[in-house]
Amino acid sequence: MKRLSLFLVLVTGVFTVVGFPDGAPVDACVKPRPNQPYHGQARPQPPSTNPFQVIQSSAQYGPGTQITVTIQGADYFKGFFIQARDVASNGWLGEWVETPNTKIHPECSAITHADPKPKQQAVLVWQAPHNVQPGQVYFTGTVLKEYTMFWSNIVSQVAQ
Repeated sequence: MKRLSLFLVLVTGVFTVVGFPDGAPVDACVKPRPNQPYHGQARPQPPSTNPFQVIQSSAQYGPGTQITVTIQGADYFKGFFIQARDVASNGWLGEWVETPNTKIHPECSAITHADPKPKQQAVLVWQAPHNVQPGQVYFTGTVLKEYTMFWSNIVSQVAQ
């Protein structure tokens, strides 16, 4: 019995350390802390220490418009979870074009990493619905350097 207990503790520890190597689960969209991972006792790093940027090619959208969203920084990162939101309503909006090493959550206009490999940059493509009036969009979410080191509630900037 003692060995079984030790085995279970070790296995649980391994899964806790590995986390979500293939991206955030869809329930990240609707948890009490939306767009923030639940990684045990780990909490987001202070915003002032964020080494990453989320840059969007435009804030304006029209029917079917595509906007490029780039995650970049001075350091490597392992994961991300980014959502598209309408500026006027703050509601989820549009869909993501699947690109290599990404996973899409269409239920909440979100995209996440699909592998835990270190990345220096991720270039993502978002598309506005074909049946909408023109408006403005922003992108928000989390970038993870490591399982227990991440920055949440990052808001995109429009490229200059």
